[in-house]
Amino acid sequence: METELARVQKSSGSSTLADFDAQKKPKRNKYAFACAILASMTSILLGYDIGVMSGAVIYIKRDLKISDVKVEILIGIINLYSLIGSCLAGRTSDMIGRRYTIVLAGGIFFAGALLMGFSPNYAFLMFGRFIAGIGIGYALMIAPVYTAEVSPASSRGFLTSFPEVFINGGILFGYISNYAFSKLPLHLGWRLMLGIGAIPSILLALGVLAMPESPRWLVMRGRLGDARRVLNKTSDSQEEAQLRLAEIKQAAGIPESCNDDVVSVDKQNKGGEGVWKELFVYPTPAVRHIVIAALGIHFFQQASGIDAVVLYSPTIFEKAGIRSDTEKLLATVAVGFTKTVFILVATFMLDRVGRRPLLLSSVAGMVLSLLTLAASLTIIDHSGTKLMWAIGLSIAAVLSYVATFSIGAGPITWVYSSEIFPLRLRAQGAAMGVVVNRVTSGVISMTFLSLSNGITIGGAFFLFGGIATTGWIFFYSLLPETQGKTLEEMEGSFGKFSGKPNVAK
Repeated sequence: METELARVQKSSGSSTLADFDAQKKPKRNKYAFACAILASMTSILLGYDIGVMSGAVIYIKRDLKISDVKVEILIGIINLYSLIGSCLAGRTSDMIGRRYTIVLAGGIFFAGALLMGFSPNYAFLMFGRFIAGIGIGYALMIAPVYTAEVSPASSRGFLTSFPEVFINGGILFGYISNYAFSKLPLHLGWRLMLGIGAIPSILLALGVLAMPESPRWLVMRGRLGDARRVLNKTSDSQEEAQLRLAEIKQAAGIPESCNDDVVSVDKQNKGGEGVWKELFVYPTPAVRHIVIAALGIHFFQQASGIDAVVLYSPTIFEKAGIRSDTEKLLATVAVGFTKTVFILVATFMLDRVGRRPLLLSSVAGMVLSLLTLAASLTIIDHSGTKLMWAIGLSIAAVLSYVATFSIGAGPITWVYSSEIFPLRLRAQGAAMGVVVNRVTSGVISMTFLSLSNGITIGGAFFLFGGIATTGWIFFYSLLPETQGKTLEEMEGSFGKFSGKPNVAK
């Protein structure tokens, strides 16, 4: 008997959705584009906190008279706090839906930003960062998952890179906020820098009302009629919508012949049940490969030192020879602007160039930039005079590093890890990726000053360069190409531990 999936494929004249997209070359789906923007706005929360804290901590240290160790903890601890939100987000999004999880993320961060803005002392400020961190953890996990599930395969890389775009936009806004409020009285300036971060969360809560629920979550809940309506709006054609629905039903264990608007779904297919065992206790070779790839790409993205550069830009520029607070903050604005420009370039290249070549080129550029920065800072450190060429080279290396990171490793990490997991494992799998990402980021950001004091700042960046080199080898060996493949057929690309592109036929 011919299945619904086979009938749809025959009627569309294609064997897979990837082939359908390649043949038709559709225009961008405006509705899916709008949904991706609204969902990705949650990532502004993390970006703003990263950017604003890099400058605010200069004034917090002076006002509250805290040590370097407390500065490290204050900056980096939010990454560990976000683990709570990330661990809860997978199960929460399976229970209440992707859409309302985004609302929850915005609400929690709103409370945290207000608490930080009104902090009278260090302990209260840490409590505010605890609340904000939980909201950030929710946002980091849910934004790429929702966007991947609502996007057609033809533009999934473009749309799923939006969270990273908004992280970079948030970082730039944070840097600008530092500069804008730096002239205010000491006790007021840094509090406004942190408290004004509540504004994006309000806009997020209003904007999410216009978003539909994820079609894949709707299918997991047996709401086929609602899922069909969402797919009709977010697909490039009616035929594609039918094929996407058929493949999601197949992945969710719903009979392909079932066309009722509401159906009963087995509890084990609703998501969350037995997922952790399937991921880590008895995974198939393909799932094991997927887990290693997803966790590995998150680890190397952060272990290569991006948060050390972004969070401690003023410190790096001071070590390079820039003394004025205003000049240091202006230099950090240049970092934020560079990151934002190059992430925008990357969004248009992901579905044209492919994930794998863009990632490998990006990491190679990061290695070169890190080694150049390490060498120039070492020369400055050992020189008794002010070397303008070395200062210029250091600044150029920082800008080159954030540019090469943003054009590949930054967005591809979130795109790749959100699209490779099978449907039932996606929410928890993506959450685990965020956990690795935030733990690694927390370790780097909470130890950078101590590491720099121990092995010199140049030595720290030589270390990051070595880690990035190891990451390039990992990506080359273990990450296959995923461009153009549907989320439901992605699993077939894994299990052979070969990094060569596995083109769908």
